[in-house]
Amino acid sequence: MKEALHETGRRIGRLLGRGGTPDLAKKYPRQLVVSSTPWEVRIALVEDGLPVEFIQEWRQDQGNAGSIYKGRVTKVLPGMQAAFVDIGQEKAGFLYISEISEELLEEDGEGDDDGGGGRRRGNRGQKIQDLLRVDQEVMVQIAKESIGTKGARLTSHISLPGRYLVLMPTEGHVGVSRRIAGEQERRRLREIIHRLKPEGHGVIIRTEAEECSEEELAADLTYLTRLWESIRRDCEAATAPALIHADLDVVLKTVRDLFTSDTDRLLIDSKEDHRRVEEFVKTFQPHLRTRVAHYAGKEPLFDAMGLEPELRKVLERKIWLKSGGHLTIDQAEALVAIDVNTGRFVGKGNLEETVLKTNLEAVKEIARQIRLRNLGGIIVLDLIDMNEHKNREKVHRALEEALRPDKANTKILKISEFGLVEMTRKRTRESVLQQQTKACPCCEGKGFVKDPVAVCHEIFRELLRLAPQVRGKRLEVRAHADVITLLLDAKRATLAEVEQLIKKQVTAKVETAFHEEKFEIVPG
Repeated sequence: MKEALHETGRRIGRLLGRGGTPDLAKKYPRQLVVSSTPWEVRIALVEDGLPVEFIQEWRQDQGNAGSIYKGRVTKVLPGMQAAFVDIGQEKAGFLYISEISEELLEEDGEGDDDGGGGRRRGNRGQKIQDLLRVDQEVMVQIAKESIGTKGARLTSHISLPGRYLVLMPTEGHVGVSRRIAGEQERRRLREIIHRLKPEGHGVIIRTEAEECSEEELAADLTYLTRLWESIRRDCEAATAPALIHADLDVVLKTVRDLFTSDTDRLLIDSKEDHRRVEEFVKTFQPHLRTRVAHYAGKEPLFDAMGLEPELRKVLERKIWLKSGGHLTIDQAEALVAIDVNTGRFVGKGNLEETVLKTNLEAVKEIARQIRLRNLGGIIVLDLIDMNEHKNREKVHRALEEALRPDKANTKILKISEFGLVEMTRKRTRESVLQQQTKACPCCEGKGFVKDPVAVCHEIFRELLRLAPQVRGKRLEVRAHADVITLLLDAKRATLAEVEQLIKKQVTAKVETAFHEEKFEIVPG
């Protein structure tokens, strides 16, 4: 079945791509593909024909990370040094003391410089009850969207991203993207921003600012400064809880963050979104305007690009590698465990060489799957054990290199003697699994249900427990059909022994609506 799906994707790609997906990938090695309908938006970043990042958003459930609100404090928790803030959503947001900007709590809006050109982030030794009180109004920004049962993670350290810069009105330092490697270029950009930035404001220089002129940086900074002043005015006039500034929608936000100079094409199937993106790019990225294209084919865009077979795999637990090895990905509440196995791959040389080749192939696919599935938090990789230290170093470097294009912050520890790699990845929104699935109604998310034999034995124990409390001579067991069948067949002799012990007759009745684990015992 899976091979048939793969072949279907390849055939569609050949028909609509005039030469197939490989030709398209050769012509456009890196492209951003946007499929938009009235009910959902799907976006894929494609490198060499394979999706490496995938964003799906339903129209009625659009994300709000980055949006700014005027909120009202509903509860202060001294024991956790945090507070709940009502921002008008179903769940109150959570604000830690380290995310409170005292400058925004002051009525005049003016803060002190820390003497080093930047303000100190944090609470300056104070407790949260010294800074916030119930019913106090405060400007906050969503740093992390609501995930599961948790409300949104909030911050009052506002950050406003532009094309080349990120303005931080409550900070004072200047930072440079770690992806800008040249020390001379980093120094040039710092000097420009130190000359241009408003007093007391902080700025982060984004990767796209590399080799930008001072005029381009100044224009971006002017736009962000004016935006901040507008937000301040709107916040003063609003009554909490209220939305003050909505970040760009998912299409324009993705264009801003992922449509960079190394992207060969931006392909969009919606006429309306194509028009909006063209206007946005014309304003903020005019040098990339010719790379924006509209897809007018009859087949769905993701089918035409041959992406659907790969995207169907994002919920699968097992991912096969080209060599015959495979990955097993298990996502839990607190961490993600990824196991590497040689599978069908037996190699041609010695065992160490086979293991090294499998691990090198695996870490590249692991990096792609992490980005594609948007896995975050603590991630543990269980690689195949390698005896030689130099091989462990080689695999560690390969993992670092594979994760380098990922815009989410990651930290990786060295490979342990057991072949384990512990890493973290910043999580700002739900993973694909969390977004597209819910707990199974049969197993309630456990991944398994009790064996009917175990349920029968539980019924026997319950009969022994209840019998002394029942005056009558009969008890009736009501349960799922599989359990009742087992009870009256393979377990009939045991049931007879129970009847002798409790000195009561036991009858059985099938309840078609019952879950396999559920049963009832009532007086007959």
